[in-house]
Amino acid sequence: VILGQIGNFLAYNAAPAVLVTPLGALGVPFGSLLASYILQENLNLLGKLGCLLSCIGSVVLIIHAPKSDHVTSRAELEEKLGDPVFLSYLLVVLLLLLVLIFWLAPAYGASNIMVYISICSLLGSFTVPSSKGLGLVVQDVFGGGSSSSRALYLFLGLLATLGVSVLLQFTFINRALERFDSNTFAAIYYVTFTSTVILASAVLFREWGMVGAVDGLGMLCGFTTVAVGVFLLQVFQDASLNGKGVKAPIKED
Repeated sequence: VILGQIGNFLAYNAAPAVLVTPLGALGVPFGSLLASYILQENLNLLGKLGCLLSCIGSVVLIIHAPKSDHVTSRAELEEKLGDPVFLSYLLVVLLLLLVLIFWLAPAYGASNIMVYISICSLLGSFTVPSSKGLGLVVQDVFGGGSSSSRALYLFLGLLATLGVSVLLQFTFINRALERFDSNTFAAIYYVTFTSTVILASAVLFREWGMVGAVDGLGMLCGFTTVAVGVFLLQVFQDASLNGKGVKAPIKED
C-alpha cells in the first residue's frame, strides 16, 4: 500500500492528473489477471471482457491526454490557489463534506452506499491537488533562497491537507467496506472519485485548457470505456454464465 501511494505521488508529479487518475483503474484488471493465473481464481467471460475494455480505454486516454502540465512552478501554483473560482469550488466542497459527514452519514450511511462514496470522492479534491502541489513546492523548500520560508509554509499546508484528507478517506472507505459489497463499492467509487479529481484538477490546474474538442471527446470515450470495464470486472466477477444468461451468486448471511 505504501509503495502504491509513493507511486501515485510520483505519477501525479510526472503527468497531468486528468491522465493519471483514470489510469489508476489498470490495477483492477492486472490484479484480477494475476489472481487468475497465480492463485487460480475464477475469471469468467465478463471479467475477461472487463479487462479488455479497461486496457482499450486506457490506451485511448493516453493518446488524447494533455502532453504537459499547465502549472509547472510554485509561483504559478500560488497564483492558482488564490484564484476566486478555485476558492469558491473549495468552499462548496467543504460545505458538502460537512453535510455528508455530520448529517447524512450518521442517518443514512449504513443503508445508502452513495453517502460514503460521495465523502471519499469529494476528499479526492484535496488529496490529488495536494500531492501534485507538494511536488512543485518541494524543490523551493530545500533549494534555499529568499523564498524558501514562504515555500516551507505552503509545503506544510499542503502536507497537512494531504494527511487529513487521506486519513478521512481511509476511515470512510473502511466503514463502507464493513457494510457494503466491496466489488460494488470499488466500481462506483472509481467513477465518482475520478470524476471529482478531474473536476478539481480542471479548476485548479486548468489542464483541460490544453485539450481540444477532439481530444476531449476521446478522453471522455476512453474514461467511459474504462469505467464500463471496471464495472463488469468488479460487479460480475463472481457471476456464472450459462445459456439462460448471467446468474449472480447467492450471498449467505
